[in-house]
Amino acid sequence: MRDDAVAYEVTDGIAWLTINRPEARNALSKAVRDGLWEGVRAFNADGDARVLVLTGAGDKAFCAGGDLKEMADTGLKVPPLDLVPQFGRNIDVPKPTIAAVNGVAAAGGFMLAQQCDLVVAAESARFGITEVKVGRGAPWAAPLPWLIPPRAAMEILLTGDLIPAARAERLGLVNRVVPDERLLPAVRELALRICANAPLSVLAGKKTVRLIAEHPLSAAYDEAERIWEPVYLSQDAQEGPAAFRDKRAPRWTGR
Repeated sequence: MRDDAVAYEVTDGIAWLTINRPEARNALSKAVRDGLWEGVRAFNADGDARVLVLTGAGDKAFCAGGDLKEMADTGLKVPPLDLVPQFGRNIDVPKPTIAAVNGVAAAGGFMLAQQCDLVVAAESARFGITEVKVGRGAPWAAPLPWLIPPRAAMEILLTGDLIPAARAERLGLVNRVVPDERLLPAVRELALRICANAPLSVLAGKKTVRLIAEHPLSAAYDEAERIWEPVYLSQDAQEGPAAFRDKRAPRWTGR
């Protein structure tokens, strides 16, 4: 998939989903929203795509959020739940996702980064939930106090101020910060390390992280046992030790 608003391409098992409106700070116009839906669905359906990287074209903005001009013209009130792909809320994305944040990630752009499993940011990146500055809402921010300290989440939501990448990393919103020119190479290296691992173990690992947010501890353990049992019983679970014994690279089949 490639059009004027969003580009999608797969190389070496990595799906690159790029918002391509740098002249509008990669704002979420209808064309962008439609392109994101198409790209995420293509990633889910593609057995060769192991990791999704979401990023924005240019170096000024990852995504500045909703297209306010479009909102004003259409009189948008309460956004429908299916307006933008929200991983784990209105679409299930079982494979790993990485946000490569270049420049500003504000409002809906913050949401896109927040929902990814991992976030790598350029040193110049900035993050903010700016809806309070324009009278809009951010119900998608409900998981934020699970990701970062509640008082920090409160400050971000109530002030609408942008925070620098370094502070986002200290808060735990960002996994790592890299020089601007290293952003995409660093993300590619991270994605390739994930792609090299046993596919079933990677999928189960992603599910496990969220268990404690959804269940009491004892139930989380029970659910984790259920999630990991098929991994133990898989062919790959025998292939890994055999490869170690034979001093060779494992040949994963995802079965």
